[in-house]
Amino acid sequence: MDQDDAPACPLPRPPDLSGIEQIALHPQPAPADYMEAMQLADQEADRRLGDDWMRLSWYDRDRDFESPQHSSECHADSAVPGYVDYGINHGARLKVDIEDGRFVFFYAPVSL
Repeated sequence: MDQDDAPACPLPRPPDLSGIEQIALHPQPAPADYMEAMQLADQEADRRLGDDWMRLSWYDRDRDFESPQHSSECHADSAVPGYVDYGINHGARLKVDIEDGRFVFFYAPVSL
């Protein structure tokens, strides 16, 4: 392979979500705001993880706000948003995506 055939830079890879159950919700009517979306996502966490879970990270595209706050600042050149990386690396077992990324929540079971 000569230099003209070599890729200029590696293509970004999607985050490894293996081991994380992924739920996509498209409620009708659509949630009015983050609080409504959070209630829907929390209900999914109750159904899938039982009563003992923790919301690890989330994203609200309407307000362009994430938690943990500023977690994407360290990911400025990354294809993986900070809230996703945080959820993956802090034990998430459930991802609830409402309206194709409008609201995204990561949850982990809490074991005693």
